[in-house]
Amino acid sequence: MSPRTALVTSSYAPRTGGVETHVQHVARVLAARGETVEVWAVDQGEHLGTRVLDGVTVRYLPTPQPSRGARGVLSFAVRWPAAAWRWSRAYRSLRPDVLHVQCFGPNGVYATALGRVTRTPLVVSSHGETFADDHDALGTSWWMRTWFGAALARADAVTGCSTIVTEDLAERFGYGSAVVVPNGVELGAGPAAAAAQAGGAGPAAPADTGPVAGDATEPVLLAVGRVEHVKGFDLLLEAFASSGLAERARLTIAGDGSELAELRRRARTLGVEDRVSFPGMLGPDAVAEALAAATVVVVPSRKEAASIVVLEAWRAGRPVVGTVLGGPRTLLTDGVDGLLVDPRDAAALAGAIGSLLDAPDVAAALGTAGRREVEGYTWEAVVDRYDDVYERVLRSRSARRARAPR
Repeated sequence: MSPRTALVTSSYAPRTGGVETHVQHVARVLAARGETVEVWAVDQGEHLGTRVLDGVTVRYLPTPQPSRGARGVLSFAVRWPAAAWRWSRAYRSLRPDVLHVQCFGPNGVYATALGRVTRTPLVVSSHGETFADDHDALGTSWWMRTWFGAALARADAVTGCSTIVTEDLAERFGYGSAVVVPNGVELGAGPAAAAAQAGGAGPAAPADTGPVAGDATEPVLLAVGRVEHVKGFDLLLEAFASSGLAERARLTIAGDGSELAELRRRARTLGVEDRVSFPGMLGPDAVAEALAAATVVVVPSRKEAASIVVLEAWRAGRPVVGTVLGGPRTLLTDGVDGLLVDPRDAAALAGAIGSLLDAPDVAAALGTAGRREVEGYTWEAVVDRYDDVYERVLRSRSARRARAPR
């Protein structure tokens, strides 16, 4: 009998991003297989309650945390009982066989506590939140670090979305048994389904400040994702402006985030405002069209756990220039299905991009190789790995119970 699984995620729709995409597709495939699954997501202030999305029940649950000072402790003490009741109610409704934390945050704190109280098996999947979180919650919060350590100590299994993530768990947190379960992609999907995964570009209407792809006759460089410092879009902009690339191609940076206004200001300062487009959060079809029209897709992150954008670019047959600072170097084989570069080196980043503009036959060959490589990254394959993890966890729990003295 298949397990009843609660995917306990740090964030979910209507918010967008890699974790949201990962959990959405894992839940969809599990449900399509006839397995009982719910998504339990952190209520981030929207008070969305319980909904059904893609045929899956989604519960948005409160996760109050204590903060410094007497007022913060008092606020937590007042709010915690109601939150605990909501989590207990979700548990009684589903009676999950597995609590599966996806990206550790406040969700992980409550899932770990709930698993301990109910003796429910716990699986923790890290998506790079230990080193690539925009707010570095695990680095700045003693509370979060303590609970993360408790979760690793109690977990029946731990996974990471790339070897970069599992190595970090071993080196900095002493957990050496994590296995890799990567991101996936929908093969053969239509434009809307394809774009829904493109690194968190999102479903909102565009707020365009220029064409997404430029004239059909000129090359287009495309970067997609959250517009935050960790994504390195400022590094790409500097390389674009300082190398002569702006005279040869247009640049589109698609997505939204706290650094968007600063990027626009920097483009004006660098004198490339008329060569750079910042369309903001694009609708799904627009993202798919942008990927298909791009001459080169660039992933210039300062830190990257595992890039869905690489998989999306591969599926579109586009050549990729990816960062060596994280997950893309575990996906891309330099010179075979993409190019790898340190984005902090503006000359090297511009040189890699320029080499593909100079040699369209090489760029096409990289795109073709990527299209072949992506065949192994389906969401069905991802869920196969998770199902294997669940089976091992439940079999191990059952064996331990059988050996326990009566």
